[in-house]
Amino acid sequence: MAQYKCKVCGYVYDEEKGEARKDIAPGTLWADVPEGFKCPSCGAPKRMFKEI
Repeated sequence: MAQYKCKVCGYVYDEEKGEARKDIAPGTLWADVPEGFKCPSCGAPKRMFKEI
């Protein structure tokens, strides 16, 4: 599983953990995260994340 880091604030989305605050289940691949996803820490759009 991969991790993706917000280029604005440094928040890390971990595919293994998902994101409960955004109702994204553990094990959800980044490709399956909705395009409208916004960083739960700073509100940056999905395109502002890069794989780490």
